Amino acid sequence: MKKHVISVAASACFLALAGCSLIPRYERPAAPVDAAYPQGAAYDSASVSIQTLPAADLGWREFFADPRLRRLIETALANNRDLRVAALNVDAYRAQYRIQRADLFPEVDAGASGSRQSAPASVSPAGQRAISSNYGVSLGTTAWELDLFGRVRSLSTATLENYFGSQEAMRSARIALVASVADAYLTLRADEALLQLTRDTLDAYAHTYRLTQRSYEEGVASRIDVRQSQTSVETARASLARYTRQVAQDRNALLPLLGTSSLPADLPAGLDLDQPMIAAFPAGVPSELLQSRPDILAAEHQLLSANANIGAARAAFFPSISLTASAGTASNQLSGLFDAGSGTWLFQPHINLPLFTAGSLQASLDYARIQKDINVARYERSIQTAFREVADGLAARGTFGEQLQAQMRLVDATQDYYTLAEKRYRTGVDNYLTLLDAQRQLFSAKQVLIGDRLNQLSSEVNLYKALGGGWKDAAVAATPAL
Repeated sequence: MKKHVISVAASACFLALAGCSLIPRYERPAAPVDAAYPQGAAYDSASVSIQTLPAADLGWREFFADPRLRRLIETALANNRDLRVAALNVDAYRAQYRIQRADLFPEVDAGASGSRQSAPASVSPAGQRAISSNYGVSLGTTAWELDLFGRVRSLSTATLENYFGSQEAMRSARIALVASVADAYLTLRADEALLQLTRDTLDAYAHTYRLTQRSYEEGVASRIDVRQSQTSVETARASLARYTRQVAQDRNALLPLLGTSSLPADLPAGLDLDQPMIAAFPAGVPSELLQSRPDILAAEHQLLSANANIGAARAAFFPSISLTASAGTASNQLSGLFDAGSGTWLFQPHINLPLFTAGSLQASLDYARIQKDINVARYERSIQTAFREVADGLAARGTFGEQLQAQMRLVDATQDYYTLAEKRYRTGVDNYLTLLDAQRQLFSAKQVLIGDRLNQLSSEVNLYKALGGGWKDAAVAATPAL
């Protein structure tokens, strides 16, 4: 009875040691940002109906209303090489975790061996040439470490966190790709609008030039009027060539993002820049960034991995025990390999107690702690970066609306100025310089309006990205089980 109690106590002690972990208790670092986004004149208009979905829960298909853009994003997500590398990295980290986790369990191997040896008479005990045979079959494990102090489990935990971090990195890559495709597409649409504006302006300038040339031939206009009109035409032609080049370059810039050699042939018609191309969404509060930004989540997983490595470095100070054990049969004849009495077994425990390591174990522990501090700084920096990007997006949202309205009023006023200037010139009230100035101001005002609209749409895309939106898609397959 006494032996039984001792045996049970020893087993309980062994199980308690087996459950030991030296990983420090993790506490999430405090977010080094304010509890609310900035307030002020630039943010007064930064409000969205609370009935809309948060950015992180709004899929890119719901956010982008332009069917042409949705098709391009779909193509990029299926073919982009950088995203493919990110997905393969997830698979690689998953395989590394499975390799590391396997060290928790004994590796059982089966082996069979056989040998025949001929010995000359000079070395044979019987003084005659002898031939000996040896055959064996065994099943066992070699050098399996008993994880008494959690070293192997700590390494496994660290690898698991790296795997989780790679998943978040892939989501971050998806967000970046969606935003990049959207920015490239919006730039293309803006340059196409500028190209069309330049064509229309060139037609108007050419018409004015022809009228001025005719007036000059009739003796009404001066030669300087003709040359001033011609400068407008040639300036517009130069702009036409520039925007034609930019549109071609914008299309070329899309191709690496799409991962294809050409734009899809089945692209639907796109929306104009002045149409509602994106959905509305609220900004939320800074604390939501900690759960919605994949780059912040990835940084925290890296921090958790570094924290687990400290546990492994601590466990290295304690003794390690490994077991080698096998059982099988052996015989000097192949026919007698499985006869009664041929069984063999081996049980070989090995204990290693570090006594003097010249400070390498302490240095390893110090290194693990320093790595954790580095990852804390990286985690805090990722939060600060996210906060700044959201604040910039809110400032853009709060000011671009008023800027666009003012620019549209400027275009209307400049259009009226041009119409009046042309009438006054044709009736001889004003000289051609007034008409030329009105033409240039109108062309410039319309160009600025297109640029402001592009900047507004791009800022909304960047805010959507900054808030963690852009990676959710119902068509995306679920993450494979470990």
